[in-house]
Amino acid sequence: MSSPPLRRAACWPLALLASLLTACGGGDASTAESSTAAPAATPASAPSPAQRHAQPLLHSADDAEDRRAWHHGIEAVPAAEGSYLIFFSSSGVPPTGPDESGAWTHDVYFSSWHPNERRISAPMPFIHKPEAQEPVSAAKSGDGHIMLSFEDGWESPDQVSQRYGVYDASLRPVAPYPQVVEHGGHSGHVAATHDKFVVFYSDGWIDGGGVDDLGTGNGVYAKVYDTRGRLLHDVNVVHAEREWWPMVAASPRRALLVWQQYVPGQLHARLRTAVLDPASGTVSAYRTIESSLRYYTYKVQYVAAIRRFLVTGTTEAGRGFAHLLDEAGRTTASLDCMPPIVREAGIAVHERKAYTPSGERRLLHLSLTPTSIALTGVQPSPLAWSYTGSVGLMRGANKVHWVSLGRRGIEEADFDLTQAAPPSAEDLCG
Repeated sequence: MSSPPLRRAACWPLALLASLLTACGGGDASTAESSTAAPAATPASAPSPAQRHAQPLLHSADDAEDRRAWHHGIEAVPAAEGSYLIFFSSSGVPPTGPDESGAWTHDVYFSSWHPNERRISAPMPFIHKPEAQEPVSAAKSGDGHIMLSFEDGWESPDQVSQRYGVYDASLRPVAPYPQVVEHGGHSGHVAATHDKFVVFYSDGWIDGGGVDDLGTGNGVYAKVYDTRGRLLHDVNVVHAEREWWPMVAASPRRALLVWQQYVPGQLHARLRTAVLDPASGTVSAYRTIESSLRYYTYKVQYVAAIRRFLVTGTTEAGRGFAHLLDEAGRTTASLDCMPPIVREAGIAVHERKAYTPSGERRLLHLSLTPTSIALTGVQPSPLAWSYTGSVGLMRGANKVHWVSLGRRGIEEADFDLTQAAPPSAEDLCG
């Protein structure tokens, strides 16, 4: 694969950024639902790889459409004084859905949140172009630079392109969008080591097979950049094979790559992992850590307190699982049965505790050591979890604020983590 040239776009208005980043207090219910102008309709086009991904299970009889057409993808990075910057892809605030041709129209929005605030600040557009920029992924390096990456239908010579932009801690441009990871690339996610960014993405599409016979990606690839967005390494992880939906998390020195492999004639996938050394651009041999995966239903997060990567997911049979992997990619602990996790839901971490949504409208509590995982608590959720994305923001050791992309807009809730109940025998498959 060739290394595409870097391209620069006009700077986003800094006065507006400054007003948001220095504002006191989060948005209230009305600001979180405030409207913005919808993007202009674009000509009808073939569905993108994201639109061809398997339609998740519907949550209710009223949920007749793919919710990702309204908004898809939300992530947060730490900011000054314990606050966070939050980025999400949406067709508006509140979301307006596809245009008249049925095309997705997501832009990238951002917001901020501090543990002293009840809600996130009023979302504001950050990247606004025709077609869809989704799902956005975000990471922050040790020098404070932030990379955003997403699949992009705007002016792509190959239907979609995986693109990125790099900004400083105040969101001033360093290598601003629309930089190109790969034309034809899609489904990418980004993570940051101390001094490098890793974009892990899929390339191409093969029709047929997979869930609902919608097809699969055609390989997974990684590109390594310095913190100014300059390409360092271009890595074929699995070239031109039916493997896709790449996820990535990073420690200060290594990146764990996680993806799914198509299994011919079956309704499940295999979950695979490999470790990338961003300094050298070398990648380890892959491993299969789950042989019967429910498509798209897995997540990875680095847990600094124990120097392990936490991988959670759901099997085709509906059983949740969790694994801890070290920086060499070796499994050091596994939990083979717990309630199922929610597709594209985040994992919140505080020291040796991790929290993630469960498909049974609950929040799961996991206790971690370098060599053990235990499901130690469950608690009901006031949010109806969605497969479009959610992120948990710690409010100290005993509270977490969850931000979810609901059907009608941003939904938020606080969890008092001291109110969790012990898991039942059924939760533990006893």
